[in-house]
Amino acid sequence: AASPGNGANMAKVVGKAPYRNLWEDICAEFEATSSRILEDSKLDTASVSTEISQYDATKHSPVFYGHMVAKVSVDTSLLDHFNAEYSHPALLGHALVQKPPPPVIPSPPPPSPPPEPHKCSPSQYLEHYLFPVLLPGLFETLVHAKIEKCFERKMSKFNACDFLAEWLYNKNKRRADRKFTAFSDIPFVQNWLKDHPRPPIPLSLLLSEDEAALIIQSFWRGYRVRCDAEIQELRQWQRELREENRGYTKKIMKFWADQESKVGQTMEDELVEEMPPSPAEEPIRELTQYEILLKIRKDCM
Repeated sequence: AASPGNGANMAKVVGKAPYRNLWEDICAEFEATSSRILEDSKLDTASVSTEISQYDATKHSPVFYGHMVAKVSVDTSLLDHFNAEYSHPALLGHALVQKPPPPVIPSPPPPSPPPEPHKCSPSQYLEHYLFPVLLPGLFETLVHAKIEKCFERKMSKFNACDFLAEWLYNKNKRRADRKFTAFSDIPFVQNWLKDHPRPPIPLSLLLSEDEAALIIQSFWRGYRVRCDAEIQELRQWQRELREENRGYTKKIMKFWADQESKVGQTMEDELVEEMPPSPAEEPIRELTQYEILLKIRKDCM
């Protein structure tokens, strides 16, 4: 409920009370000193005696929601002269009022020219030359910090100093006709990082929420599958098979070394091949044990 006036008849608006956090206070303070003031963020300064009250169904009637209502004191009974065709019973003893028009504010005088940058005091230089450039950059830094959810997380990949340096470099009036340059492509940044390399950013900070959720869900599904009894049996069989086949090459080399030691020759001896005779002249003879081993080795390779 609300009523214009002073003292005890302070106006109240029943509705949703506005909640302002630290982020909104910082943005409102900057917007108050700049020309980019959003219409929704303007404070209610038209009526100094207007009070906004949080709507509560146990204390307020839905008829009051969103309206400015003033409590009216009468000498007679409230039921006298009441007509249900024109009013609601919940409005007995109250009157709907309208917000007064905002006061007419005269236009501000034209700003004075800034002082000479090389002759002014340090405070004048900050006010006229540094803050007009730095404050918009800080505002954009806070906006991107909110987008990166820096106010909701303890750690984030967003680096405010890097973003501010990139923003100021690209907003320089001397580079008005040039293309956008990323932070890592700025010449003085490349020279600095060449002498002072940075550690890589952890993967947990580079992943988005969807990518991180996909990895976690994939790991959980794999864990649930591996908990199955049949999968456990298969993994046990694969583990035993790997244990049996471990060192298989060494076992083969040891086998051939044992066989060569029996015939008194080594694996590195080369077999001198003679010209094979014609089929008609080839004698039929029995192969030696060493030739049999060489043949088996050749077939296995």
